[in-house]
Amino acid sequence: MISQTDLAAMLCSRLCHDMLSPVGALANGLELLADEQDPQMRARCMELLEQSARISTDKLKFFRLAFGAAGGFGEAIPVDEAKAVIDALASDAKRVEVHWAIAEPSLPKPAVKVLLNLAQIGLDALVRGGTLDIGAERRDGAVEIVARARGERIAFDETIGRALQGDLAESEITSRTAAAHMIAVLAEEMEGGLQYKLGDGALVLGAVLPEPDGMIG
Repeated sequence: MISQTDLAAMLCSRLCHDMLSPVGALANGLELLADEQDPQMRARCMELLEQSARISTDKLKFFRLAFGAAGGFGEAIPVDEAKAVIDALASDAKRVEVHWAIAEPSLPKPAVKVLLNLAQIGLDALVRGGTLDIGAERRDGAVEIVARARGERIAFDETIGRALQGDLAESEITSRTAAAHMIAVLAEEMEGGLQYKLGDGALVLGAVLPEPDGMIG
């Protein structure tokens, strides 16, 4: 079992990697703006700065809910917060349409973390656009979650799938697979499970998580 310190370090590496592009674009845009005198070019620079700032904010909101301690431990999280985060990331990714099927107003925090990470994996797989269907429901004292990515091309590293199922050796856990490993550990601690299925033009990711004591019903 990888140490919590190493896992935290890998998740931090993932965060830094994902933030480098939009933050770097902000820095470059400011440099261009300082030297540019043409009004149309300055307006274009401002559009790019606004876009980079929005993407940076969207990513930080995702990391806060998906990896952090937002909302306190063991708390229920409004589903609308998760929807807003994923819808924003999908908008930034372009050519991805998200469909939601969640009737619950809130879900246990562990379930929201798993849902967000599965949705992110689905988004990453849609390199040429497509649709992402996300559903969750409470049933028999557990939360069932599904994220289905469908598109012309599905780019999915099955090492991530093995991480979701807890089948990776410690030496194979990297910043790329750390998030999948984290939610696999979370599911195991809750006596639940994760699974995936990669088919022709579709990737289906699922989870069943028993509800924490005191939150059932």
